[in-house]
Amino acid sequence: MSDNFYVLIMAGGGGTRLWPLSRQDRPKQMLPLTEERTMFQVTVERLHDLIPPQRIFVVTGEEMAAALHESTPNVPLENFIIEPFGRDSGPAAGLGVFHIAQRDPKAVIAILSADHHIANEEAFVQSLRAAAEYAAQGYIVTLGIQPSYPATGFGYIERGEQLGTAHGFTLYRSVRFAEKPDEATAGVFLSKGTYSWNAGMFIMTATRAKQEFARQQPAMYALLERAVAQPAELPAVWEQIQKISLDYAIMEGAQNVAVIPVQIGWSDVGTWSTLFEVLSRDEDDNAVRGGEHIRIDTRSTLIVSDRLVVTIGVSNLVIVDTGDVLLVCDKERAQDVREVVKQLKAQGKDDHL
Repeated sequence: MSDNFYVLIMAGGGGTRLWPLSRQDRPKQMLPLTEERTMFQVTVERLHDLIPPQRIFVVTGEEMAAALHESTPNVPLENFIIEPFGRDSGPAAGLGVFHIAQRDPKAVIAILSADHHIANEEAFVQSLRAAAEYAAQGYIVTLGIQPSYPATGFGYIERGEQLGTAHGFTLYRSVRFAEKPDEATAGVFLSKGTYSWNAGMFIMTATRAKQEFARQQPAMYALLERAVAQPAELPAVWEQIQKISLDYAIMEGAQNVAVIPVQIGWSDVGTWSTLFEVLSRDEDDNAVRGGEHIRIDTRSTLIVSDRLVVTIGVSNLVIVDTGDVLLVCDKERAQDVREVVKQLKAQGKDDHL
C-alpha cells in the first residue's frame, strides 16, 4: 500500500444490545466475543498485511484509551484520539480525519469500526486495496455487504453503473443510501440484486473528506479545524458540536460516491442472535462461550458463562451469566435487550450498566 494510506478505527460506543456482558466500562470492542482476543485486537491485527501500526489511528473515549492501547501496544499511544464524550460517529470521524490530515495532507483514509466480525480477512484486505485506488482518484468509496436475507436492521446502498475493477473487485457508482427499511421494502431490495448492506466502512482522501464536511456541515467543519489547531480548546468545541452520525452528516449527501459489493463473511455482532450466527456450534446447533455446558435435549442455544451451565429440554435460547446478572431470553427477542438497559437507566441501577 501507499505510504499515504491510513486506517481510522472508530472505537466509541457501548454495544447495549450485548448487555449484560457489554457494560459502560467494558463495551463490545473490549470483549473476546468471536475469538480469544478482543474485537478491537482482532480489528487491528487483520490490518497487519496492509499497513504498519504507525498508520493506524483510533478515536475513542478517555476511559477506554489506556485499555485499548495496552491490548495493542504496537499502535502508538499518540495515535489514540480522545473525544471528550460521545457525539455520535459524525464528529468522531471528523476529529480523526482532521488529525490525520494535519499529519499528512495527502492521506487516503479507511474509516472502520472496532467491533465487526470479518471471516474472510484476505478478501477484506484486498477490497481495501481496491477502494484505496479509486479513493485516490477522488471517489468516496464504501464497502457494501452482499445481503443474504431481507434485513431490517441495516441501511442499504443502491448501486448504478459500473466504474471499473481493481484487485478482483468491481466498483459501481452509488445511486443512493436508503435508511433501515421495513420487511416488505427489504424484500424488494433483496430481489432487485442491486442493493448492499451499509456496514459503515468508508474510504476517501483527507482532502475529499474535508471538502464534504465544509460543504455539508460548515459549522462542524469550523469547530473541528479549531479543535485540531488548538487542542486545548477541544472540550469547549465538543460542547458546541452537533450530535449526528457520519451517514447523516456526510455520506448520504456526498458527491462522487462509489460502492464495492463484497462477500467477506461480515457481521456487526450487534445482538446475541448475530453473535450466535458467527460462532462455531455443536451437533445440536448450540454455541458455548466460557465454561462447561452439560446439555440434555438442548438445541440452537447460546450459552455465555464462566460457570457450569446445565440445560434440559430447551431450545432457541440465549443464556448469559456474568455473575451479577443472569439473562435468559428467546433468541428471536435478543434485540430487545436494549430495552432492559433503558429500564435500568430509568431506575438508576447504574451498578448493572
